[in-house]
Amino acid sequence: MFTNKTFLITGIADENSLAMKVAEKIIQNNGKVVCTGLGVTPFHKNLSEKAASFLNKSYGDFETPCKNKLGADTLTFPLDVTLPESLDSLVEFLNQNNVKLDGFLHAIAMDKTIRNKSVKPMLEVTAEEFNDTMTVSAFSLISLSHVLLMSHILQKGASIVSLSYIAAEKVSFFPYINMSIAKAALERLTIEMAYELGRDYGIRANCVRFSPYMGSKAGNATLKTEDVDRADRLSPLGNATPEDLAHEVVHLFRPETRITGEIRHVDGGFHIMG
Repeated sequence: MFTNKTFLITGIADENSLAMKVAEKIIQNNGKVVCTGLGVTPFHKNLSEKAASFLNKSYGDFETPCKNKLGADTLTFPLDVTLPESLDSLVEFLNQNNVKLDGFLHAIAMDKTIRNKSVKPMLEVTAEEFNDTMTVSAFSLISLSHVLLMSHILQKGASIVSLSYIAAEKVSFFPYINMSIAKAALERLTIEMAYELGRDYGIRANCVRFSPYMGSKAGNATLKTEDVDRADRLSPLGNATPEDLAHEVVHLFRPETRITGEIRHVDGGFHIMG
């Protein structure tokens, strides 16, 4: 299906990340992937010892499973989407490796208002916290698309898929508040991108809402077992699996489809419940 096709996969934090499952499915369908993860870049200035240690560990948690599960020759790159220089460096890296992209997965998110599985009330969220979450989790879709398009790396007819969840639309019992606002923005940006990129480049843009998932580093940091169990009980088909999500993303990446501007649900029917 994906012979001679290459996709950029962002947001892999460890071997159990949803983005990793998508990358594996692309390779199973004869495609290639380039993966980005959080790590120290030459453009991080005046990092504290603690911050540098965190970023180095994060990159190790990302790179090692990429090489082990996706292949030793898999291209990996440390990316900070908040730094224009880092985005430009990604472009340089892709050009050096003669990579042209047929699409990318946006699976990047960050929210400092969630700590130890507890979430700060919206009225207590600072402007800095709000803006940081919005920049990383939503606006990065724009900044990444822009730099890849202007460098002619993202090809005409490509496909962009972003990951979201039901809290972008409804108040939920999951510990997401500030992040939910950013995901709502991400979904709305996806729709705008579907129009602009579709008209000008034939590029599709879609978003997929997924069930609560504790398997990844991010899920373990925020969700509680009872949250996942409750969603599983309420969903007519039970919670969707990472395999279900990977199937849907791969379907949206297929070059012959004309699906765009969609907010898809891969959640076992959780979104239909009152």
